[in-house]
Amino acid sequence: MTKKFTGKTPIIIAHRGASGYRPEHTLAAYELAIALGADYIEPDLVSTKDGVLIARHENEISQTTDVARHREFAGRQTSKIIDGELKTGWFTEDFTLAELKTLRAKERIPQLRPQNILYDGLFEIPTFQEIIDLAKNKSCEINRHIGIYPETKHPTYFKSIGLPLEKSLLATLTANGYQGANAPVFIQSFEVSNLQNLSTKTDLPLVQLLNNTGKPYDFVISGNNSTYIDLVTTSGLEEIAKYAQAIGIHKNLLVSRDSTGKLLSPTSLNIDAHACGLLVHAWTFRNEDYFLPLDFLGNPQGEYELFLKLGIDGVFSDYPDTAYAVNENLGFKFCSDSPLLPPQP
Repeated sequence: MTKKFTGKTPIIIAHRGASGYRPEHTLAAYELAIALGADYIEPDLVSTKDGVLIARHENEISQTTDVARHREFAGRQTSKIIDGELKTGWFTEDFTLAELKTLRAKERIPQLRPQNILYDGLFEIPTFQEIIDLAKNKSCEINRHIGIYPETKHPTYFKSIGLPLEKSLLATLTANGYQGANAPVFIQSFEVSNLQNLSTKTDLPLVQLLNNTGKPYDFVISGNNSTYIDLVTTSGLEEIAKYAQAIGIHKNLLVSRDSTGKLLSPTSLNIDAHACGLLVHAWTFRNEDYFLPLDFLGNPQGEYELFLKLGIDGVFSDYPDTAYAVNENLGFKFCSDSPLLPPQP
């Protein structure tokens, strides 16, 4: 279960959907992302009280739903420690799916995306199954594969409260026909142990997410001193390649920034990862100047071009139409012109 492959076509992964244009993790955001050229749609998965996988960036939902306006749920507000951080709000694991379906999504960063406020209150929280249904229906409708790229959020925490994500995730994928190393799906996690465990249970492609700071939370729990930076060394990548087929990396690990926000020279990470047989998917590309390096203020296309010319295999984007246009300008073949499945070795 350590099949390796090398990608030739940079894929566009719609980060939480077309979240630059619609509130994230809604069917409307995913559907728009597909229309704008995304190859994969990315749901972050958390669990309900009754064990249903749903799409939310966090299990604390006050920033992404109108739960605070529902007086009937006022008593559910509480404080919890999630991955070592104290959080106060409303948590998906304290609600049944039926209760969560009464809530409506809202824009998470309205100060940066005021245009999305227009859609506050319109869309439900989708289940993982509803997202799969959308991807399959759209694949048939437009005659090209739309992949899914689910992330297990806080897997150690959910396991600790008796709501492990992995069993439901694999059962849902299997029930929907996603099997084998070339299925149009990537399973991602910031933790390591759950991916290692998944690698013994599935041939589906696995993605080790790597931040530019901190360490996997399961390392914190187990007392492992290694950090994400340790994992991007040659030896770290070799270990990842034993259980995963790709890395999903903070783009600063590829091209870091100085203290003023200007880009420095590219690192060797892309070359090193490819030498280990790992695909490289970089996150997160956004159009707003707030997120852009100083070199590309007002020019998000330039940032895409820089990273794509390094030879990476995919980008996580809040604006899949921008990624699509840059891919075309660079002469890459993708979408209906080339396969969207992970290529064979």
